[in-house]
Amino acid sequence: MERSVDVVVVGAGIAGLVAARDLARTGAEVLVLEARDRVGGRLLNGELPGGGPIEVGGQWVGPGQHEALALIKELGLSTYPTYDTGRRIAEFAGRRSEYTGRIPRLGPVALADIGQTQLRLDRLARGVPTAEPWLAKRAAELDGQTFATWLRRTARTTAGRSFLRVISEAVFSAEPEDLSALWAAWYINAAGGLDMMIETAGGAQQDRVVGGTQRIALALAEELGDSVVLGAPVTDIEWETSGVRVRAGATVVRARRAVIAVPPTLAARLRFTPGLPGDRDQLVQRMPMGRVIKVNVVYDEPFWRAEGLSGQANSDRRPLGTVFDNTPHGGSPAVLVGFLEGRHADVGARLDPADRRARVLDDLAGYFGPRARNPIAYLERDWAEEEFSRGCYGAFTTPGTLTRFGPALRAPIGPMHWAGTETATRWAGYLDGAAESGHRVAREIASALQDKA
Repeated sequence: MERSVDVVVVGAGIAGLVAARDLARTGAEVLVLEARDRVGGRLLNGELPGGGPIEVGGQWVGPGQHEALALIKELGLSTYPTYDTGRRIAEFAGRRSEYTGRIPRLGPVALADIGQTQLRLDRLARGVPTAEPWLAKRAAELDGQTFATWLRRTARTTAGRSFLRVISEAVFSAEPEDLSALWAAWYINAAGGLDMMIETAGGAQQDRVVGGTQRIALALAEELGDSVVLGAPVTDIEWETSGVRVRAGATVVRARRAVIAVPPTLAARLRFTPGLPGDRDQLVQRMPMGRVIKVNVVYDEPFWRAEGLSGQANSDRRPLGTVFDNTPHGGSPAVLVGFLEGRHADVGARLDPADRRARVLDDLAGYFGPRARNPIAYLERDWAEEEFSRGCYGAFTTPGTLTRFGPALRAPIGPMHWAGTETATRWAGYLDGAAESGHRVAREIASALQDKA
């Protein structure tokens, strides 16, 4: 089958669907090709006992995420707050504390070190331009070292370094040794500071979408109707100044413009004819995905709440380093969600599923007591095993990448435009960043089509 449209979009995640909808509203004929048998990309709802939805992919939205919140409102969806009442649990440097508010009880020296490290990190981040981080005053210095190197030079205590390592795993689903210090600073600035990224109330984990975040993608796809084609993995893109020819199995699409809205590592696996400019190819070779196994553990009741616990826990010694109360809107069944991130996902993925489940339950019991060993259901998703994601939460750059090849991140190449949360200038790596990137490429293409009309 061969057909012609104005714009072909590769990928039906939020970025691709937002771009397609914006362009369709300008009168352009759009076709979205999605490799999976579903829409949503890194957003995916699973099913709880009884049939209710639960997010096994991305799920949270929070203050300052204007693009995501506007999209949710426009689609007629609603949000509800993440459960955040009661004591939190922190385990750092061999010490356990239960606390309320923002600050764990770690001892005055450790807390002072964490405070000064975060202050310096936020100040550093504010100096990195979100649109062009490679132009930061200290760009070469920061991009020439890993985030781990910067942390070792800045944090003075074992507890301080442990705390920031857990933060790195939770935010990037990668170890601080993996990523550029410039990327870390840029990413933090794009979110408005570290507190905005790690807090629940007032931060990025504040709210959830009623019915699960995949409903956003489903509603966008419903509006686009037959313009979304599922089960169509794109393999080849031939391009020239006047347009593209995209192949997905037996389907061939000719278009005046193309939106490539897949993670950088997947974009690198597409076959382009002619080949892409060297800077673009070198860039995506240096942008691996983070690695995370997300686990929802289901119980008859939220027993931790009766004990005055919020369900939130962090640890520098447990593989399940971050946990939240993930009980859905309506309050039943009860759910704890935990994450094996970075190196912990590496190790966990190599385990037999039964052994991995046992270790997760051991960690939950360590946090919340023996009742955590007896769930009624256990749902896990290893995003590195997803053929058309190859990881989560997002991609990051290795040292030296942004200063050498960063300008190729968003720059169109001929008729091809690059979308995806990694290309955003605000809330990169989040649902909000994906929506921003979709709006951006739609504006780029609408302007280009108008100029040639």
